[in-house]
Formats: sequence, C-alpha cells, structure tokens
Amino acid sequence: MDCRPTEANIDQLRDSRVEATRALVEASTRLAAPVSRWLQASTTAIYSDAGEQRITESSPIPDPGLPQMTGVARPWEAAAADAHTAHLVTLRTSVVVDADTPALDRLMLLAKLGVGGTVGTGRQWFSWIHIRDWLRIARAALGLEPGVDLPPGTVIAATDRPIRNRDLMAGLRRAAGRRFGLPTPAPLVRLGSVFLRTDPLLALTGRHTTSAVLADLGWEFEFPTFDAALADLLRR
Repeated sequence: MDCRPTEANIDQLRDSRVEATRALVEASTRLAAPVSRWLQASTTAIYSDAGEQRITESSPIPDPGLPQMTGVARPWEAAAADAHTAHLVTLRTSVVVDADTPALDRLMLLAKLGVGGTVGTGRQWFSWIHIRDWLRIARAALGLEPGVDLPPGTVIAATDRPIRNRDLMAGLRRAAGRRFGLPTPAPLVRLGSVFLRTDPLLALTGRHTTSAVLADLGWEFEFPTFDAALADLLRR
C-alpha cells in the first residue's frame, strides 16, 4: 500500500490479492472434502476514510469508497466467496504494530528528529493492533486458540481503543524522549508524498474500528493501549 495511488499501482495491489485468492479457491473446489478452516485476509481500509463514524462488523462498506482502499479490499474479500470450506472467517485487519517494521521505524525516526508532531488536522482516527494480539485472533479463527472459537463471518482485528493521530504522535514522542514535534500540515504531507512515492491519504485519512464480535466473546487484549504496545515493541 505504500506507493503512489496511480491507476497502475492500484490495479497491481488489487490483482495481487484477488488472483492469489481465486487460485486458492479454485484449488479448494478440487478437494473431496471441504477445508475445515479458511482464514481470509482483508483490511479495515475497506471502510476508506470514515471520519467520526464508529465502525464495527455490521457497518456498511462505502460505495464506491476510495479506489486504493475499498476498491482493493472489496473484490479481495469477494474472491473468497466460493471457497470450499466449512468455516470461513474474513479478518479485516487494522494497522499491525510490530518491532522493526518499515512503518514503525519511519514514525519513530520522525519523532526522534523532532518532526513527530500532528499530521494534518491530527483528528483522524488510527485503529491498530499489537502483533501478538493479531496472532491470537488469527489462531482463534483457525480453531487453535484454547477456549476461544471465532464464528464464521467478518471479524475486525483491532484493539478496542483506537486513538487519534495527535495521540499517536504524542505516544511516539514520549517513547523517543522528545517533548515537542513539528506538525506536518496536509499540503506538506501531499507534497512530501510525491518525493517519498507514497500515498498521502495513508496519513490524512483514518477509521475508528472496533470488533463487536470479539467484544461479544469477552475477548481481552494483551496490549489494549498504544503506550503499552509501543513499550513492549521497543524493548524487543
């Protein structure tokens, strides 16, 4: 997703996901017995820029939505519709935070350099999940997590405590030992994205996504707050 949202790049993003899923679905139809568990990857970016809307699994998908977000995720999910399986979970994943990943490394570098202030308005929502919590959800979808069994259908993989961009950047500054960070206004984000060959909407849009399915199961996150997640990842 970290590329310019040109038509060619969007086509490549979409096709890489859809064609791979279709190949797996076709292979599954040749099996004598259905696959016992099918974990279908997806993304909360399917909701595009949701503003102040509080999104759960029952929230409608925007039509048409942003082509590099909804336009990629909707056909990706649809490609799994005919999978020969007894139990299909579509996991709409938020931003996964993990140590030594390009996204976290870049954000921490900005904070350390003193330019880790708010991006755009700073009000856009940032839904996220620690890698260990994501893995637990994935295992539960596959029936491998003791005491938990996710029902078939859509599940949002995000903590129940989304934060705004201003709080995200403040948490990064605290972790970097910086009291202040220069803000990045939206026009500067758009200009900089040209040189960085990335999509400015990755930083300027957001979604408040939480899982009603996990809440109904009484799911408890190992890392419910961003500060706790960040402290764990930076220690490692």
